Amino acid sequence: MNRWNYLLKRLVLSVPVLFFGTSLTFLIIRVGPINPAAAIMGITGDPQSRERYHQIRAQLGLDQPLWEQYADFMHDMFTLDLGRSWVLHAGTPTADLIALYAPRTVWLGFWSVLVAVLIGVPLGFYAGLNANTYRDYAASFTGIVWRAMPNFWLAIILLGLLSSSETLVGVSWEQLFVETSVIGPPEIAGADSLREVGVAFKKVLPAALVLGSASMGNEMRIGRTAVLETVRSKYVEAAKMRGVPGRLIVWKHVFRNALIPLVPIILNEAFLLIGGSVILETIFGINGLGWLFFQAVVQADLPLAGSLMYIFILIIVFLNILQDFLYTIIDPRVGYEQ
Repeated sequence: MNRWNYLLKRLVLSVPVLFFGTSLTFLIIRVGPINPAAAIMGITGDPQSRERYHQIRAQLGLDQPLWEQYADFMHDMFTLDLGRSWVLHAGTPTADLIALYAPRTVWLGFWSVLVAVLIGVPLGFYAGLNANTYRDYAASFTGIVWRAMPNFWLAIILLGLLSSSETLVGVSWEQLFVETSVIGPPEIAGADSLREVGVAFKKVLPAALVLGSASMGNEMRIGRTAVLETVRSKYVEAAKMRGVPGRLIVWKHVFRNALIPLVPIILNEAFLLIGGSVILETIFGINGLGWLFFQAVVQADLPLAGSLMYIFILIIVFLNILQDFLYTIIDPRVGYEQ
C-alpha cells in the first residue's frame, strides 16, 4: 500500500467518526433544555403569547417528529447547508457569520501554536541535551510553572498587568510600537498594510501567550523526554563510534527522531484552542468563533450552535488524518498496513 492509498483509507475510516460526532451534536442540542422559541419571544401567561410561541415552534420546524428533524439536520450538515441564525443574528446565514468571526480565531490559534512551538520545543530539546544540569533544572522548572498556571487566572492577571503597565514600568502597553488597546477583536481580515497587521498582532499577543502557555509546558516536557530517549539509543551510539561530528548527530539523528512523539502533541493543540478560546476570547474581547459558539448556546441559537460544532468536528477529524499522514513522512518505520 502506498502513501496515497493509506491516506484514502484514513479518509474513508473518518466518515463513521464524523457521522457519530454529528449525530451526538444533534442529540445534545435538540434533546437538551435549550428552547429557541422561548429565547426569541419569552413565555408569558396570556393566551396570545402562548399562541405566538407555538407558531414560532412550527415555523422553526421544532414541532416535527424528532427523526425528521434529525434527518434534516444530517442532510444539511453533510451538504454544507449551514442554515441561518435564529436568535443571535436572526436571518443571517451561518456561513456569513463563520466567515466574519473565523479569521479572529484562526489568527489567535496560529500565534498560540507558534508561540508554544517556538518556545516549548527548543526549551525541551535544550533541557534534554543538558540533562541533570542546572540548565536542565531551570528549563524544566519554567515549563512546570507555565503548565501549572490555569489559563483563565493567567489571562486575568496578564490583563491587569498590561492595563496598568504605565504605572508599573513607566511604559504604556496601549502606546507601545503601535497604538491599540489590550481588549478588542483583532481585525486581521481587512488588514491591507503592515501597520494594520502589527496592530492585529499586538492585540492578539497577550491572549496567544496565555492560550499557548499550557501547551508550551507540555511540549517542553515531552521534548525533553524524547531527546533523552533518542540520545541513549543504539544508532546514536553507533554514529558516535563512527566519528560522526556531534553537531551532525544532534541535527540529523536526535532532533528528527525526537520530533516524532511531538507531532500528535502539536496537532492536538487545536483541541485545546477550540475549548480555551471560548474563555480567552471573552476575557480579551476577541470575539471569534469560540465566543460566537458560547453566545449561540446561551441564547439557544440551534442552527448556529450545531453548525459551529460540526465545523469543530471537521477540524478535529482533519487534524487526526494529517497526524497519521505526517507520521508516515517523519518516521519511515510506520507501516501503511497498520
